[in-house]
Amino acid sequence: MDKQYKTEQEVFWAGDFGTEYIERNKSEQYLASNIHFFSKALSQAFQLDSIIEFGANIGMNLKAIQLLYPRIKLNAIEINENAAQILGESIGHDSVQNCSIYDIDTTKKYSLSLIKGVLIHINPDMLDLVYQKLYDSSDKYILVAEYYNPTPVTIAYRGHSDRLFKRDFAGELLQKFQDLRLVDYGFSYKNDPSFPQDDITWFLMEKK
Repeated sequence: MDKQYKTEQEVFWAGDFGTEYIERNKSEQYLASNIHFFSKALSQAFQLDSIIEFGANIGMNLKAIQLLYPRIKLNAIEINENAAQILGESIGHDSVQNCSIYDIDTTKKYSLSLIKGVLIHINPDMLDLVYQKLYDSSDKYILVAEYYNPTPVTIAYRGHSDRLFKRDFAGELLQKFQDLRLVDYGFSYKNDPSFPQDDITWFLMEKK
């Protein structure tokens, strides 16, 4: 089905590049690293019974979280049709919205809204909308895990321009929504000898 997108970045991830990403990020080592990551990032989050992940790909983050919280209800948004199909086979097709983050329905609330390694690929002109979607989807917690930079910068991404943006995403969320408070934060290092991640800085925020 032909879909209309608002930005070049959406077309990029909905197409072949997004499909190729599946193969690069589905190893057992990546799952182990994710389990370690979320055991730290969510250690101060309590009574989690549902989650929605923005840009879940095939669900490697959700798989790790379910191992830590076996009773949690998993939900996801994924723009790439191939990834969404694989994800639906894992968590149920009714739990996956195969669409752009910009177009999701946020009437339903979840204990945690999660975005990890996705805000960096969002067109900066659309960030305010995505922040609102993250906030509206959360009943209690928001977890943001992205490349951090104190000021906005654009860098090349695998030979492509205008596809990766670094900034203080969490700081902007906290400034936009005055009832959010920072609960915890930390850093994961790509050269960790046991559980490597990208150089991701994470921020757990709670609605007051």
